[in-house]
Amino acid sequence: INGLTYTIRSAAEKDAEQLSKIRVQIDGETENMDRDAGEGFIDNLGFQKIIKTDSEETKNLFLVAEVHNRIVGFSRCEGSNFKRLSHKVEFGVCILKEFWGYKMGKSLLQQSI
Repeated sequence: INGLTYTIRSAAEKDAEQLSKIRVQIDGETENMDRDAGEGFIDNLGFQKIIKTDSEETKNLFLVAEVHNRIVGFSRCEGSNFKRLSHKVEFGVCILKEFWGYKMGKSLLQQSI
């Protein structure tokens, strides 16, 4: 799209280091996130645990957007184990500012559905 080729794929535990770094950067690039840069920091081990859990839970989905082996965005969908909330999920999408305008967020949302 707009001359840029990117891949949307499931997150893997090997992505944890890149995800930890870009999450802090993304939080500082916009006021549209629910936290400031560095707030609620998740380290490599934390991301590894999240990715492992999400890959095992059928109600969860963790996707990344990748350009030339570099993660430039991600989305996460987390469902509930409560029966009355089984129709709901919490969804978030984050894209590095330099990659805004390439419809990666839209692609992440479409792949999640």
